[in-house]
Amino acid sequence: MPQAALDLAASPSHSELKDHVHARAKNYVLYRGDSLALLEAFEPKSFDLIFADPPYFLSNGGFTCQSGKRVAVEKGSWDKSNGVEDDHAFTTRWLKACQRLLKPSGTIWVSGTQHVIFSVGFAMQQLGMKVLNTVTWYKPNASPNLSCRYFTHSTELLVWASPGGKGKLQHTFNYAHMKQENGGKQMRDVWALPKTGDEELASDEQGRLWTMTTPKPSEKAHGKHPTQKPIALLERIVDACTDTDSLVLDPFCGSGTTGVAAVGKGRRFVGIDMDATYLDLTKKRLDAA
Repeated sequence: MPQAALDLAASPSHSELKDHVHARAKNYVLYRGDSLALLEAFEPKSFDLIFADPPYFLSNGGFTCQSGKRVAVEKGSWDKSNGVEDDHAFTTRWLKACQRLLKPSGTIWVSGTQHVIFSVGFAMQQLGMKVLNTVTWYKPNASPNLSCRYFTHSTELLVWASPGGKGKLQHTFNYAHMKQENGGKQMRDVWALPKTGDEELASDEQGRLWTMTTPKPSEKAHGKHPTQKPIALLERIVDACTDTDSLVLDPFCGSGTTGVAAVGKGRRFVGIDMDATYLDLTKKRLDAA
């Protein structure tokens, strides 16, 4: 596939994209910079799928459990809250930028915990997007709750939406493939992959719930990111919503799991991140894939 195929998503009049290229290959381009600025440089209606794992605004002096030890939640300055109103304004801005970039047949997936996902859903409604599903991802190996004042946080939510909320829905959904993957039954919005080894699930629910462990050690062979997602989660999303050669965007690229899943499934990928270290990690993982 010629390299120019990926450049079709960028307007020739926006040369600033070229100045932000961190790495590229025949099936991916990685940009370093502020997502809010760079997203404006792409042509409207360019992408078939956007997956976003935005800041959860958790790095505010709290604690969590990591490898059995109490550690401070300090993912980075990008994860610090600026207050409810400013956080929601940021969420609305980047969602609006992504909405402009989606094809009518395209969709966006956004992952998050309770700390951000309700703002995401409300912003989507404000922007006139159509929320298609709210998928629950159950993590059987979630970190325990140290305060013993809450139930253990063992799920994340993923909101799936199309760019427009009116008229006939045009979004791509490989329904038959998802049904086949689910043993001939409609796939539910609480996810599990077969053969997870999770003994808590009844045998008749295996394969119907979105249950996936957090990333395996093998997925961190080249390095890791504090909010890294499992490849299986992204592979299912790519399978469900795209076809071969589709163009996939991740505006908060992180460790590049979206790209690994996309390239591994024969799609093309565009990733954006501010941190060169994580873009280097993404490149290593993509080249290995």
